[in-house]
Amino acid sequence: MCEILPEILPETLIRQADCVLTMDGARRELTGADVLLRGGVIAAVGPGLTTTGRVVEARGCVVTPGLVNTHHHLYQTLTRAVPGGQDALLFGWLKTLYPIWARFGPEEMFVSAQIGLAELALSGCTLTSDHLYLFPNGARLDDTIAAAGEVGLRFHPTRGAMSIGESLGGLPPDSLVEGEAAILNDMIRVVDAHHNPAEGAMVRVGLAPCSPFSVSRELMRDAALLARDKGVMLHTHLAENDEDIAYSLARFGCRPGQYAEDLGWTGDDVWHAHCVKLDAAEIDLFARSRTGVAHCPCSNCRLGSGIAPVRAMRDAGVKVGLGVDGSASNDAGNLVAEARQALLLQRVARGADAMSAREALEIATLGGARVLGRSDCGALEVGKRADVAIWDVSGVESAGSWDPAALLLAGPTRVRDLFVEGRQIVGDGQMLTVDLPGVVARQNHLARRLRP
Repeated sequence: MCEILPEILPETLIRQADCVLTMDGARRELTGADVLLRGGVIAAVGPGLTTTGRVVEARGCVVTPGLVNTHHHLYQTLTRAVPGGQDALLFGWLKTLYPIWARFGPEEMFVSAQIGLAELALSGCTLTSDHLYLFPNGARLDDTIAAAGEVGLRFHPTRGAMSIGESLGGLPPDSLVEGEAAILNDMIRVVDAHHNPAEGAMVRVGLAPCSPFSVSRELMRDAALLARDKGVMLHTHLAENDEDIAYSLARFGCRPGQYAEDLGWTGDDVWHAHCVKLDAAEIDLFARSRTGVAHCPCSNCRLGSGIAPVRAMRDAGVKVGLGVDGSASNDAGNLVAEARQALLLQRVARGADAMSAREALEIATLGGARVLGRSDCGALEVGKRADVAIWDVSGVESAGSWDPAALLLAGPTRVRDLFVEGRQIVGDGQMLTVDLPGVVARQNHLARRLRP
């Protein structure tokens, strides 16, 4: 089904790009410049570089850091555009899909992750998180980690969980929840087996109870204590829509921000998905505590959740990255398109000067790296990891553009070439690490098998 990952070449020179958007400390934009990759890191950025290694010509192209996806549910690529869930709000949508997801097993998890990861790679993504919170029929987090190893993306999977089923007032069916002792034990197992805290790590693991309406306060608190003991990050959904706020007020007697703070879920090692309904006090809390946010604009539109206050978050100093969210609620996993949507929504909410194309691209690269605690990623500067996207701006999408660097206004939504840790994962717009047509055929077979 797949090929062996390409080796890290001693040197690769990306030569003569029309524009290199570095996202470095000075946010330099270099014309006619080169990027030299050596041993998995960026060795030099600037004009006139030379190499005795491989040369990749980049005339007619814009070069950016690889994009960073801070929230996904990769398993959901098997359930796109499901009837009954297409026009539902969050809670109704979940109730439609839970019974389908309960029929998944290890193969469904593995293949759907391959598809989701390949889709991300083709949209310029080099680093992605994943939030997997259900494990039916023997499925494990290890299934998605294996898929990422084959596709070749840098991966930050999170061991999620649901422990409150319908019989206890929760949303998921009882068949999809786990006992909390078993959850904590498996969290320990996956961290010990897969987490790599080293610089340049290809896999880091986080802990991620699904949401305040699917686990107990005790599990939220215990997961936070365990994460700090293990030195890993924490992730969950928070303040996604009005139903979410109402549930928190009715069940806990407080808003989601207070709930998170009370249970140890704020800090530099925490990021929350969505946060559409954060109020001014919660934004201030997240800024002061250095808590991160995964902004998922397309999913928020699809589910009618609202427009997240990203401008206010950024102005307050909150770390913000982008997330494509699950393909059952998006229904796509194109990260550069997500960045454009983030730009447009802030302009709809706040005016045409609310966010520039360059700021949205910064959120999609450096912003995401900061949310995931990856100081080694997100920018094209010496010493950072060699995660690089090359965008061909010589085609019809950019024809007539006066500013190729304004990639999100007039540019392609599919990357030409993609490098992760110096390995080429995409070449000439095609996946190099997996037999994508074969995986697509398998995915479609599995989807047909799931239908009633």
